[in-house]
Amino acid sequence: MDNRYRWATEEIYSSDEAWNKEFDLLKTQLDFSVFRGKLGEKSQFLACMKEQERVGRIFEKLSVYAMMKHDEDTKNALYDSFNAKIMSLGAVFGSNTAFIMPELTSLDEKVLKDYILDKDLSEYDYFLKNVLKEKAHILSESEEKILAESGEALSSFRDIFTKIDNADLPLPTIKHLNKSYPLSHGTYGVIMHGEDRALRKKAFDKYYGAYIALLNTISSTYYGSVKKDVFYAKARKYNSALEKALFGEDVDRVVYDNLISSTNKALPSLHKYMREKKKLLGLKKMYMYDVYVPVVEGAELKLEYEDAYDLVVKGLAPLGKEYQDLLIKAKENRWLDVYEQKGKRSGAYSVAVYDTHPYVLLNYQKTTHDVFTIAHEMGHSIHSYFSNKTQPYAKADYKIFVAEVASTVNEVLLIRYLLSVEKDKKLKKYLLSYLLEMIRTTLFRQTQFAEFEQIVHQMVENGQPLNKDNLSEIYLGLNQKYYGKSVVSKGNIQYEWARIPHFYRAFYVYKYATGIISALAISDRILTEGQSAVEDYFKFLSSGSSDGPVELLKIAGVDLTDKKTFTKAFKVFKDTLDEFISL
Repeated sequence: MDNRYRWATEEIYSSDEAWNKEFDLLKTQLDFSVFRGKLGEKSQFLACMKEQERVGRIFEKLSVYAMMKHDEDTKNALYDSFNAKIMSLGAVFGSNTAFIMPELTSLDEKVLKDYILDKDLSEYDYFLKNVLKEKAHILSESEEKILAESGEALSSFRDIFTKIDNADLPLPTIKHLNKSYPLSHGTYGVIMHGEDRALRKKAFDKYYGAYIALLNTISSTYYGSVKKDVFYAKARKYNSALEKALFGEDVDRVVYDNLISSTNKALPSLHKYMREKKKLLGLKKMYMYDVYVPVVEGAELKLEYEDAYDLVVKGLAPLGKEYQDLLIKAKENRWLDVYEQKGKRSGAYSVAVYDTHPYVLLNYQKTTHDVFTIAHEMGHSIHSYFSNKTQPYAKADYKIFVAEVASTVNEVLLIRYLLSVEKDKKLKKYLLSYLLEMIRTTLFRQTQFAEFEQIVHQMVENGQPLNKDNLSEIYLGLNQKYYGKSVVSKGNIQYEWARIPHFYRAFYVYKYATGIISALAISDRILTEGQSAVEDYFKFLSSGSSDGPVELLKIAGVDLTDKKTFTKAFKVFKDTLDEFISL
């Protein structure tokens, strides 16, 4: 790969030797005992926060460099060792600073309120507000240590599922029309999007057959994971695991409730889409293995990387010249690692480094999906760029709740641009179907997952055990509700819950849905209101975690505590579907 298509890791560390030197130095600088018992003194609190920040910034650079070098070549044992070393160092760092939160929450409420109002401590005001809120949920130092140490053991449910899903799952080779198809997670996805229906059915049955073969183990593993969530919620005196998850993100419960209720109300639009898809595919009966098949074939955007990147820059023109210039700067200054290489990690991601700039990993191929992946990952990166540029380190890292907003805004603006300039009717139909599928999979599907998580956690909280039968029964009922009568929801689809890795990070998936709802509202406002909306959006991008994420979204004109925001997003789906049908 030409060097201009490789990311510039040397801007973090000039060499592996430089990394090792800083690692060895940092190992000697993790003693925070000098601050223990003194955080009630303003000067000591400030000194402790500054030292934690100094160490944290170095630790971030060490971590990101090790991860990026590993992902360039996952077979390189040197960078495996770098990652192992930094994980061990992180455990020491975490243990040595474990006293901070319990000590702060034990301070008198007046001291914390005075700290919050103190201008000298303004960069920590949001952190301190959360400390004040968490007083009721932080335990004694010894109890906190026990919970911290239990984390490694109780996190094993996710690790167990990862091993099952990636190492032990008995995925077979399919024989079809004198050809062999070794089944994997990747090939399954390709086959589900393919034209050969008989092959899709075989793959669907064999794929889920592999999960059924291990269903007792998977259901016990997931039950253990849910019990772990409930245990931590009770230990920290929350009313439910959902309350604990939302509290940690500083998200009002009404947001989750709005998402579930509004999506359920909008299901007739999804049912209409399924009816239309069934008709266009010419099917008498539509099964779940038919759902992912494109209804418009042969309209792929097959662009060279340079052309694809230029298209993204053009498509994001509504965000203004400053945004476009940043996109160009990122490409020219090697923020991106572009092409697939032997041993390189698959997929795509963006990672932020406070003291340099964000970086993006791609594995670019000439597909429509990969064009949109450029827009998506650069959305993450520019969000990080503005937050890091504007906010102090303590407030720069935005919460996961808003992490998918900027990336999805970019995707929506790009598809709107393409629809506005495209003259070819077939490609226009393809783009409309692409947007419909984006909303179906990111909004409806993730909300279905979120509703499933809520139900099963409530069952355990009420003393009901989980097993393969009731988990599958609950999931099948939700699938029937979401997809309607046009799709035959029976048989193996009831086991889909067993293959979703995100369920081992409880109450995570709903953020994908609220992310696209926010992005649809923001992009619509930018396209209709122009500069004033762009200015508000830039303020949001620059806000980091200076306040709660729901409050920060209001800067960009999105109020997730108001059901009208959700109604507008579902109207986009309905209007897009109507335009698609009219073509």
